Amino acid sequence: MYPNYIGISPFHAHGTLQGFVISGRWPNTTKEWAQLLVLAVRVATLPGLLTTSTVFGAREELPEDPAPGTVGLVVAEGPVLGESAVTPGRFAQHQPPALLMLHPPSETRPSLPECVGAASGCVLLPGIPYLGLEHRAAWAETEPDGTVTSMVSRVGIDPISHPDTAVLAMLLAA
Repeated sequence: MYPNYIGISPFHAHGTLQGFVISGRWPNTTKEWAQLLVLAVRVATLPGLLTTSTVFGAREELPEDPAPGTVGLVVAEGPVLGESAVTPGRFAQHQPPALLMLHPPSETRPSLPECVGAASGCVLLPGIPYLGLEHRAAWAETEPDGTVTSMVSRVGIDPISHPDTAVLAMLLAA
């Protein structure tokens, strides 16, 4: 087994993506979180697995009877819109190390017209600006065949500068 690897395994219930099991170790750089995001967005391209834009939160707790090497979960917290939408301030008491938002192909406007069926997503790594720890984020778009059509990562972002990070920051605010 490789001690420095980051493993990610999607899991679902009743045909709906419920999250990802993280093994080996957690990502610890913006680049590694962006790579995890790309894999999550690739999963989101699978037909019917993700029906609407959904927020996922990183949790350092382990599932029941975890496989060896499991370090935590990235769990579906709920949709962005609708009756069961995640509410503002949901994570104010316990801030997760990362929040992701995944958009299925039906809710993604591809960056290129020939990228029909692409899914997209964003990861926000909340900082503590008054302590000098900047917010970090990454955005990705992939096609159903796995081609990455767009990937951007930034350090020192203002969360309100992009719709996805603005929504995720709102969920963190009290």
